[in-house]
Amino acid sequence: MPESQVPAPLSAEDAKLVTLARAARARIGAVEGAAVRDGDGRTYNAASIALPSLSLTALQLAVASAVASGAGKLEAAAVVTEASSLDTLGRAAVRDVSPSAPIHLAAPDATVFATVTD
Repeated sequence: MPESQVPAPLSAEDAKLVTLARAARARIGAVEGAAVRDGDGRTYNAASIALPSLSLTALQLAVASAVASGAGKLEAAAVVTEASSLDTLGRAAVRDVSPSAPIHLAAPDATVFATVTD
């Protein structure tokens, strides 16, 4: 999965996704937070969950929320995590809806360290 080594500065809209992902993560002390923006500019954010009967990455849940609200396209996504790479399940969820939407990876301090474009 190619990732850019030095991401370009984020647009204001993509920076907002990082802020929303940070807030979702912090709200419940989750491992990761994510946010997506649909083709109409609406945003959806979520935190990772791990229950005995259900586990979802933050990005999977954010994508599911967008799709459940009628989104047919995603413009961009952001994940705030301490991991060094994007999880394959979250990436696959975004790609199911939008094959080319950028997925920005950020550290908990909001520093974007990679952008996945494929």
